[in-house]
Amino acid sequence: MTTRSSVRHTAFASAWQTLLPIGLGPAGGYRRLAWNDADLACRQWFRAQAQARDLILDEDGNGNQWAWWGEPGAGAVVTGSHLDSVPGGGAFDGPLGVVSGFVAIDVLRERGVTRKRPVAVTNFSDEEGGRFGIACIGSRLMSGDADPATLLARVDEAGVTMGDARRRGGLLPDAAGPDPARLGRIATFVELHIEQGRRLVDLDVAVGVATAVWPHGRWRIDFAGRGDHAGTTRLADRRDPVLPMAETILAARRAAHDHDALATVGRLAVVPGATNAIASHATAWLDARAPGSDTVRRVVEAVGGAATRAGAEHGVGVEVAEESWSGGAHFGAELRERLAATVKDRLGAVAVLPTGAGHDAAILAAHVPSAMLFVRNPTGVSHDPAEHATLEDCLAGVEALAAVLEDLISEDPIPEAPVS
Repeated sequence: MTTRSSVRHTAFASAWQTLLPIGLGPAGGYRRLAWNDADLACRQWFRAQAQARDLILDEDGNGNQWAWWGEPGAGAVVTGSHLDSVPGGGAFDGPLGVVSGFVAIDVLRERGVTRKRPVAVTNFSDEEGGRFGIACIGSRLMSGDADPATLLARVDEAGVTMGDARRRGGLLPDAAGPDPARLGRIATFVELHIEQGRRLVDLDVAVGVATAVWPHGRWRIDFAGRGDHAGTTRLADRRDPVLPMAETILAARRAAHDHDALATVGRLAVVPGATNAIASHATAWLDARAPGSDTVRRVVEAVGGAATRAGAEHGVGVEVAEESWSGGAHFGAELRERLAATVKDRLGAVAVLPTGAGHDAAILAAHVPSAMLFVRNPTGVSHDPAEHATLEDCLAGVEALAAVLEDLISEDPIPEAPVS
């Protein structure tokens, strides 16, 4: 006789192993950038998983994929995450939540759970922003938190617009935009995700419930200098944009330390990029995060001020532009406590913790009741191939998610108000 545990194990292993090779690079990291070949293959994997379970596949104009257990309708309980990655990312960030969503449905079906609400597993498109520089595109567009025309005009490093990339994936650009009808179906959204840190490791707990997502944003800092020859131009005559850029990077670290925040410059571009040439232009992208929005703004102000002063010293023009902003989210206490009680009852222990990482759940939280579950990451590393979760903890995450979904779908949906 097949046991509940073996159903969970077999279903997870099968789904995980078929997804694992897609987009894996020779160095071990993933390159599932929005709408590239690997991302399109992940989208096909999602379709196959839905078909194998006889779920209703639904793909919206914003590139988000939905697999419905039951007819799509009001009062839905939705889970899932994303399948795209940062360049060189790990295997678990995003995919763990999508795989766990499918397997949680398998578990509930095997247990004969009575479903009083429709359930969906979703794959939100372009969550990481690794190709076009803005995160959570699919959820932002659906919720009306982003201007479609502005986003579709953005270009990647090869000069391909987001609109053209999406068209290659089979989407019509004019289909992008707010989707209030779809958003209105969602009664609750629960996203399961690997923890991107070490709190669960330190607490020795396999699964946690999120309290909040920190406010965060991305800023582009451009340094306009003058190109010249590295071997003939005197130091006093140079207008080298790389020098103030370097000082700005160090200033970001100091500002983060002074304000008890996080600031990172992880992406640089130098033109023309020749070893024997003084650059004419340099660009640095700043990521800043903190528990409060005001703190993030103070960090960015300090970094921008340092960049301007360093630019003036070296005869280099400086411009700072905000590329994206998220005010973060505080997940509702009632739903959060309900999840924590359910998980503790099923697993025996649960932790509650905030996170500095951005998620689609934070976007949706401004519109529908939303929550997050975290699965322990023994390395504490994320956005890197060292990101990891043990099979035992992954299965604990599935068990926790299944318990939460079972609790949420056991209630009758609130009847829709009649249309006058």
